[in-house]
Amino acid sequence: MTQRVDSCQTAVGDLSPHQLVAMYRTMLRIRLLEEKAGDLVEAGEIGCPVHLYIGQEAVATGICAALEPDDYVWGNHRSHGHYLAKGGDMKALMAELLCKRDGCAGGRGGSMHVYAGDVGILGTVPMVAATIPIAVGAALSASIKDSGQVSVAFFGDGATEEGVFHESLNIASLYDLPVIFVCENNLYSSHLPLSARRAVDELHLHAVPYAIPGIRVDGNDVVAVYRAASQAVARARKGSGPTLLECMTYRWRGHVGPRLDLDRGIRSEAELRAWMDRCPIKGLRLHLIQYGLATEDKLETIQQEVRNEVEEALEYAYRSPYPEGHEVAKHVFAEKERGSADA
Repeated sequence: MTQRVDSCQTAVGDLSPHQLVAMYRTMLRIRLLEEKAGDLVEAGEIGCPVHLYIGQEAVATGICAALEPDDYVWGNHRSHGHYLAKGGDMKALMAELLCKRDGCAGGRGGSMHVYAGDVGILGTVPMVAATIPIAVGAALSASIKDSGQVSVAFFGDGATEEGVFHESLNIASLYDLPVIFVCENNLYSSHLPLSARRAVDELHLHAVPYAIPGIRVDGNDVVAVYRAASQAVARARKGSGPTLLECMTYRWRGHVGPRLDLDRGIRSEAELRAWMDRCPIKGLRLHLIQYGLATEDKLETIQQEVRNEVEEALEYAYRSPYPEGHEVAKHVFAEKERGSADA
C-alpha cells in the first residue's frame, strides 16, 4: 500500500498551540545551531567535515515529535537535526563539533558521530545506509522484549540504492518489526541529482514488494510529517509492522560544508531559491500567526531565546578542554574492569 501526502501547510486540526510552538522552537534550534556551525567552519574553528541539515528541519522535528524519549533514532552523516529534535543536549553537540572532551561523543566523533543514549540516540554513522539494518536490529530487540519501543532510521535518497536498505525492509516486514524507515529525499546524493540516478523518482514505491505502507509526504510541512509519523508509530506499537516514509525536502547548503555550491554547476540558483521560498520554519511561522496560535512578538522572543542558547552552547564548547593525548587508545579495545578476575 502506498499513498501520497502532498499538502503544504496542513490545517492544524487537533494539534495544540503548545505542540506547534514547540515544533517551531525545535526547528529554530536546529537552524540557528547549524548556521553558527557553518560560520565556525568558515572561520577555521571547526576542522572536521560538517554536513548541514539546513532546509530539512521539518523532517526531524515532525518525526521526533511523534516519538517517546526511549524510542530509538538512528542517523547518518547529516544528523545534527535528528540529535536536537530527539532531545540531545545542544551544549554537548557544540562541544563535539569542536572535538572537545565534553562533547556528546567525548570529542572523538565530531560532526558525523553524535551520541545521546539517554534519549535513544545510540550513534550516527556516515557510511551510506549503514544504520538502516542497525535500526532493524533495535526493533527486533524491542519486539523480543515486548518493550513497546519504536526504532527509526533516517537516511537520504542515495541510501535506497544500497542493498542493505532492501534487505532491511524485507526482514522488518517478514517479522512485523516496530521500525519506521524515513527517507529524507532532498533530490541529491552527494553531488548527483536524483534524475541522473533513477528511472522512477517515487522512492516510497520501494515499500510495494515488501507489503508495507509506503507514504510520500511534504517534508517541508512539519504538521504533515508529524501526522504521517504518528500513524506509522501507532501502527508499529500495536505490532502491525514497519512503514516507509518518503519526505520530500531540500538541503540549502552543499553536500558538505556551509557553501551553497552554486559554482559547481550541480544545481541552479532558481531551484535553490524556489526551495528556500518554501522554508519550513517560515511556513510554520505563518501558519501559527494565520490561525491565531502565536503572536509575532512571541515568535520573536522564541527566536532570541534560541540565539542566546546557541551562544551559551558555544561558550560552553570554548571552555571545554580537548581530550588528553594519553586517552587516544581508550575505547578502542574492551577494557577489563579493575579488580575483575582473569579469564
